[in-house]
Amino acid sequence: MRIGFVAAFAAMLLLTVPARAGADDSQEGYYYPKPKVTETYMARVATLADSDRSRRIGFAAALAKEIADKPYAPTFYIFAKGDEADKLIIVGTTDGGLSTVYRTRALLAHLTAAARLTDFFQQNTIAEYATFFDFLKLLGFKQITITDGVAFAHQIKIE
Repeated sequence: MRIGFVAAFAAMLLLTVPARAGADDSQEGYYYPKPKVTETYMARVATLADSDRSRRIGFAAALAKEIADKPYAPTFYIFAKGDEADKLIIVGTTDGGLSTVYRTRALLAHLTAAARLTDFFQQNTIAEYATFFDFLKLLGFKQITITDGVAFAHQIKIE
């Protein structure tokens, strides 16, 4: 997993275009149901100056490719949406998977552990304290929504 994350971050770092302002919230009802759980996370880091829409799209695309390249069917899909691609969405693909707040938090803990192994994360955060949410903040994401793709959604606003 470390090599895939490193490749994703390397691809993401190569993409730098000036950011635009504005965003919509039309994803609810289209990609996921109304969130049953909504939280706010106060990040321990600031967004990097060169993090923009292109970087976020590159990150999500590289991570999606890593998931698709596994020798088994994906258990979730990941993508960035919104005018500024600042909303990360994770949709579960298996019945019963990602259907509770506990399962979504377990996935986020796994993503934190994987991110901590990357050079990018270690160079831009206090790796032993920072979380996947902090990583997303570095990239300029403002929200992450995780859904089972049926009836459950868990949403975290990143400030």
